[in-house]
Amino acid sequence: MNDEPRTNRVSSSVVAAVSAAVIAVSGGVAWLTTQSQKAPITTNPANPNQTIQHQPTQPSTTQQNEQTAQVYWLKPKEKNIALVPKSVEVAANQPNQALEKAFQALLEGPSDSTDSTTIPKGTKLLGLKIDGDEVHVNLSDSFTSGGGSTSMIGRVGQVVYTASSINPKAKIYIDVNGKPLDVLGGEGVELQQPLTRESFDKNYPL
Repeated sequence: MNDEPRTNRVSSSVVAAVSAAVIAVSGGVAWLTTQSQKAPITTNPANPNQTIQHQPTQPSTTQQNEQTAQVYWLKPKEKNIALVPKSVEVAANQPNQALEKAFQALLEGPSDSTDSTTIPKGTKLLGLKIDGDEVHVNLSDSFTSGGGSTSMIGRVGQVVYTASSINPKAKIYIDVNGKPLDVLGGEGVELQQPLTRESFDKNYPL
């Protein structure tokens, strides 16, 4: 009879202890949950420097360089006609691009009243190709229209000197509508191609 009340008292104390532990754990979980909700969510990359460092911009491979070609005009002198250069600076990666710009300026005609040309108006550049030390120029058939031998030789000189303005030693081939220009005008002046500055000055003096 004396043991029963004691057993009840022990059971009550155990229950009370367990309840207290459960309350404490529940409170801790609730606190952790609250703190986790308040804390900002952040992500840290494996290498944080990659997110703030910017790689330097690499120079564009298509950046163009300034190249200087020359356009040759005609100027009368005391007893002859001189080929006079005018520089044309263009942004270009390849020499043929610079020469194409120079020929566009040549075929448009001089802007300075002291310069002149014998290339007929309306002549167009149909093609231009650089192959080693050779320059191939293809012009429209307007190039051969009008003028006597002096006019023809003058315009050929303009083409030869303009085409060789980047490489003065270049060999120049002149085509008209894709065919080699062998004879100049009605007077039948024959061209010996390829032409160089040296051969032009020697064989076709102005």
